[in-house]
Amino acid sequence: MVFVLVLGVAAVGFAYVRTSDPGWWVRLWYPLKYGSIVRGHAHNYRLDPALLAAVIYQESKFRSNALSDSGAVGLMQLLPDTAKGIAVHTGGTRFRVADLYDPEINVRYGAWYLRHLLDKYGDEKTALAAYNAGQQNVDQWRRAGRGIAFSETRHYVKRVEHLKTLYRRGYGKELGAPPL
Repeated sequence: MVFVLVLGVAAVGFAYVRTSDPGWWVRLWYPLKYGSIVRGHAHNYRLDPALLAAVIYQESKFRSNALSDSGAVGLMQLLPDTAKGIAVHTGGTRFRVADLYDPEINVRYGAWYLRHLLDKYGDEKTALAAYNAGQQNVDQWRRAGRGIAFSETRHYVKRVEHLKTLYRRGYGKELGAPPL
C-alpha cells in the first residue's frame, strides 16, 4: 500500500514537472550546444536566439554531422544548393558541401537564411513554413489564398514555436534577449 502511494505521488510529481517544463527540466531534455555561435549569429542577423536554437534542435538535435534523406546537411539542415546561394550572398567565393558540417558556417548560413525569410514574409510562422517546405511552396499557397498546405509543415511550425518557448525558459539568461 505504501509503495502504491509513493508511486502515485511520484507520478503526479512527474506529470506536474512535465506540464510546467521548469528551466532545469528543459535543460535536461533540450540541450543547447554551440551557445556562443547561436548567440553570435542571432545577434548578427537580428534573430531571437531562442528561435535560432529551436530551429537547430528541430532540424538536427544539435548534431553537426546530421544528414537527411533529401541531402540537407548539418545543424540547420541546409540543402547544398541553398547554401551555395547563401555563400554567394554573404561574400563567399569557394563553397564546398563539407563546409556545412562546420557548426560556425552552418549556423551563419542558416541564420542568414532565416533572416531572409523573415524579411521576405514579414512573420515568423510563414518564415518557418518556408524554411521547412521551401519558398516556392509557401509562395504558391499564398497566391492561392491558402494557409500551410502540408500537415508536416504545420506540425513543424508549431513544434519550433513550442521549442522557442522552451529554450527561452531554460536558457533565457544564457541566450540573451531577442532583438527589438
